[in-house]
Amino acid sequence: MHFTSEQRLDDGVLEREFTLGEIPGILWTPASASASAPVPLILLSPPPLGLRKAYPRLVARARRSAAEGFAAATIELPGSGDRPRLPAAEQARADLRRAMEAGEPVSDEIIDALILPLVDKAVPEWQAALDALLSLPEIGGPVGYSGGVISIGIRLAVVEPRIVAAGFFAGSFVPRAMFEEARQVTIPLHVLLQWDDEGNDRQAALDLFNAFGSKEKSLYANMGGHTGVPQFAGDAAAQFFTRHLK
Repeated sequence: MHFTSEQRLDDGVLEREFTLGEIPGILWTPASASASAPVPLILLSPPPLGLRKAYPRLVARARRSAAEGFAAATIELPGSGDRPRLPAAEQARADLRRAMEAGEPVSDEIIDALILPLVDKAVPEWQAALDALLSLPEIGGPVGYSGGVISIGIRLAVVEPRIVAAGFFAGSFVPRAMFEEARQVTIPLHVLLQWDDEGNDRQAALDLFNAFGSKEKSLYANMGGHTGVPQFAGDAAAQFFTRHLK
């Protein structure tokens, strides 16, 4: 991990950009973090828009996490931002746009082609980032995962034992194969669902929630579309992570 820049935000949060090989990322740590008082970590998985476009949302979530005493980190997803494009995913995205513009159902083949290669590539990158982040003296765990493409979170929750709790946003397409993996998830979950999400199949989101194998899982649903998440929804998520990371 190589830090490329740092700045102190007006609330005392230290923001540092870094690279991990070819992967850009950002780490935010609260002013209280130090080698003598390491803090828990929340992995903020971004939407597939690129870190620059998603930055306002990410930094707001990171500052909220810091206020609760947590470090937060994000990395650029494969094929996003300035990273090389994934040709198969680009084709699948074009097929997805055509289907949605034509008012046609999105086929399983399109969803699989769009999501499964992304999961296969992104999860090992998140694990490598976690190795590097936990080697820093100011970060001591435990670790939570928040947001992003829900299928990436499902895979990480299954294969990464260092993640002890996760907050998912049920706002992206989920391949059928991921439902079987969801049954293997056992960590506590907080799932946010926008009831009128125009790009999300509500029943599929409910079926996925039902499939999760966790004994503690909460579904937090609000009226409104994909970008209409109310500000107070962050309060419930913060309480969830405080309960499980402190």
